[in-house]
Amino acid sequence: MTKDEADIRKIIEDHAKALYAKNSDQLYAHAAADCFSFDLDPPLQHKGSRADAIAHIEAWFATWNGPIGWEDRDVAVEVGGNVAYSTALSRISGAKIDGEQVSLWFRNTTGYRKENGVWKVAHIHNSVPFAMDGSFKACVDLKP
Repeated sequence: MTKDEADIRKIIEDHAKALYAKNSDQLYAHAAADCFSFDLDPPLQHKGSRADAIAHIEAWFATWNGPIGWEDRDVAVEVGGNVAYSTALSRISGAKIDGEQVSLWFRNTTGYRKENGVWKVAHIHNSVPFAMDGSFKACVDLKP
């Protein structure tokens, strides 16, 4: 494993730890200033200031009772010069404040850019497949 790949895998580990602790500062510690995402929740694109992102995630953290579990499977990291990406099947789990138990597998692709010798998260894309039977329902019951 190269140093670049190890650095990126550390970012992936830090992400899981930050979610578990519901720590927004730690969650965005590796984010590039212009980071944006295509995430599971609306709108189609999350783009804005770090302060906006932290306010959004803090509101979301408040909907969870206790820690938020995060698991990545089949993590692959590809590095080419000053850009890289990782892919994984990811699972978020835990209890919501309304008592709902969450265990959701989805697809995760993250883009990285090396800035001043340090890897930063430039883009995150999380998604769930949808039924192609005409119902267009999200397939939230899939497991790897």
